[in-house]
Amino acid sequence: MKKTFLTAVMFGLSSAVFAADTYTIDATHTFPSFEINHLGFSTQRGRFNSTKGKVTLDIANKKGSVEVIIDAKSIDTGFEKLEEHLRGEDFFNVEKFPTLTFKSTNIGFKDDKPAFIEGNLTLLATTKPVTLTVNYFNCGTNPINKKFECGIDASTSIKRSEFGMATYVPAVGDEVKITIQAEAIKD
Repeated sequence: MKKTFLTAVMFGLSSAVFAADTYTIDATHTFPSFEINHLGFSTQRGRFNSTKGKVTLDIANKKGSVEVIIDAKSIDTGFEKLEEHLRGEDFFNVEKFPTLTFKSTNIGFKDDKPAFIEGNLTLLATTKPVTLTVNYFNCGTNPINKKFECGIDASTSIKRSEFGMATYVPAVGDEVKITIQAEAIKD
């Protein structure tokens, strides 16, 4: 009887510890950014200042999900006239397509950490599969707010023309490198 009780307690504790955890993306510490070749002379960079989303992680079973919603109007290049152009019909067409979204279909793990995230990126109402390579991942208690959270730095490349954004290709590069630096707080 004592052994059965102990086994039940251990099983109950282990399933509670290893259950899937949900996290809310911290918009104040999450900035998807991009870089693109400009006329063969330089690399232009920018970021989006408004992002939200949810993450579910089940480390024990090596499963999870990610959903990221980026406000296209929040594009920031440090140059207001360029941002106005990028918000227009030639590029992000934010009046018609106000958001970009990424929804995972699979998270691949190496040991106990995500190594890649496969999913679908939707841009200008076109959805294509992409794979994010996880360059950095860490979880722990934030020393300032005392909440448990995870941080990630992940990257991928896309061809913007495949999403219907072909203005000035090839003079302005077709390949866009995307990096997502994000923090998410456990719910």
